[in-house]
Amino acid sequence: MFPFFYPSILTLKRLFLQPTIAAVIPTFNRGSVVSRAIDSVLRQTLLPSEIIVVDDGSTDNTANLIAAKYSTISYLKTKNKGVSAARNLGIKKTKSEWIAFLDSDDEWFPQKLEKQIAYLSSEQNYKLAHCDEIWIRNGRRVNPKFKHKKYGGYIFEKCLPLCVISPSAVIIHRELFDELGCFDETLPACEDYDLWLRICAKYPVLFVGEPLLNKFGGHEDQLSQKFWGMDRFRVEALHKIIKLGNLSESQKLRAADVLIDKCSVLISGSEKRGNPQLAKKYIDLVRMYQRESDGV
Repeated sequence: MFPFFYPSILTLKRLFLQPTIAAVIPTFNRGSVVSRAIDSVLRQTLLPSEIIVVDDGSTDNTANLIAAKYSTISYLKTKNKGVSAARNLGIKKTKSEWIAFLDSDDEWFPQKLEKQIAYLSSEQNYKLAHCDEIWIRNGRRVNPKFKHKKYGGYIFEKCLPLCVISPSAVIIHRELFDELGCFDETLPACEDYDLWLRICAKYPVLFVGEPLLNKFGGHEDQLSQKFWGMDRFRVEALHKIIKLGNLSESQKLRAADVLIDKCSVLISGSEKRGNPQLAKKYIDLVRMYQRESDGV
């Protein structure tokens, strides 16, 4: 006699039901490019069940543009609270099983959602899928460096140095937000890095190894252009996840090593910028983690 197999509810849904997908597009003063993003969603060979643009307090022509061209999609305008708050509001307002994010300056290829759902349907144990992307900087295609290489599986350690998952490349099952929380609204930047750490510390991710979107960069309003020392926010995220106490011992040690390395660079940068108070903050953090690693 063969043992009975009782599939999970999630597995049954993937096998027999059309998945529901919400496309969430956060935007702020991107009226000049947001149409490109929205149109790329509307061209999907697998159309999402919901499309929502969350306007984070734009002062440009975004509202008029959406009203004139896209009356069939959902549009929410809020006070300016940052991209994390905009994405979180999108998660809250949508009801779909899967949520796919698209930054308003990026562009999906037509089969992006269809291919990701197809892979997820054949690989039942994954709750997050991401894909490769084409980088365009100041109108020209550029090749990412090796450190930006994408991976699948259990990739927590590969997530530690920098963000290796792009928000525009992911599709995430709602259960992950219910279990692990949403984007950290207290982080001015690297909020996606923080979320990927929480997810990848516990779950494997599925990687579709072909480019399924154009990722545009080089413009002045990008957060990486706005803030000095992006590792400041990564250090904050690392410190937070270590203190949560959910990491394995090996994950904790590796995260602490990366935190110490990043702090060392920030100490030097703070001193060069004439900010001894900030340098002291990272010196104290390094000393604390070094004491912990020494068992003091």
